[in-house]
Amino acid sequence: MNATSDQVVPRTRSRAHGAAQGQDPAYDPWPEACPVPPVEQVARTAELDRLRAEVAGLRRAMETRPLIDQARGMVMALGPCSAETAWQVLVEVSQHTNIKLREVAAALTATTEGAALPAPVERSLAAALRRRRSTRR
Repeated sequence: MNATSDQVVPRTRSRAHGAAQGQDPAYDPWPEACPVPPVEQVARTAELDRLRAEVAGLRRAMETRPLIDQARGMVMALGPCSAETAWQVLVEVSQHTNIKLREVAAALTATTEGAALPAPVERSLAAALRRRRSTRR
């Protein structure tokens, strides 16, 4: 049986257990009912919701990370540039086109299978790479 806030949580130890441990048998560290106060229930629910959202975000990150790393490798080859610079280029393209980074990465890697790079991504990527090349000189 699952305990809810309206139900009594059964005790797992008896008062005799406390007496056997040398404690006062009248002392009961496990009262008959331990209802969770409503304020604490709200806090627990909010924390559970926050943790679920965090787990969902981490799962999504784990799923898209290889795709983003492939796109970073492509930018490193196009640049040529370091991994950090390639990351900065992808972030810049994402911000300038208002397209999520994982979607920019997916579009870029799809070009290896013959897909065309969307025009806004292509323009922004070319501009970002030009800026990086001009600052290297």
